[in-house]
Amino acid sequence: MFADLLKRLTAPAPETLPDTDARLALTALLVRVARSDGEYDHDERARIDRIARTRYGLTEDDANRLRADAEALESEAPDTVRFTRAIKDAVPYEQRMGVIEALWSVVLADGVRDPEEDSLLRLVSNMLGITDRDSAMARQRVEAKE
Repeated sequence: MFADLLKRLTAPAPETLPDTDARLALTALLVRVARSDGEYDHDERARIDRIARTRYGLTEDDANRLRADAEALESEAPDTVRFTRAIKDAVPYEQRMGVIEALWSVVLADGVRDPEEDSLLRLVSNMLGITDRDSAMARQRVEAKE
């Protein structure tokens, strides 16, 4: 179902993604981080839906559909390193920085900073070209809002 998007993402020189594909790829990354601790619960799914509604101005139904599509894409996507690097090459920096905040929001949704999630988020941040310092500042902004 997502073969064309994955092919474009993993091309040797990926082009900037159209907005709908970028939304899907970035939401799939949220799903991947949420699933990284082996528990993908209602709070994390609700947080991803809320992020999609707020970030993209979607209705509740559209956010649910985007998350469902992102769950399917995430399960078909290559390893995290290749997937994240592909997103980095295809998505502008400004959008990637916002995604780091969204990722921290998902990690913190259940009130627990799991070591697996922390580790994956550190890797993802680095692969997206976001420094540890900027990622930490993003986490602090999210914690201040919680």
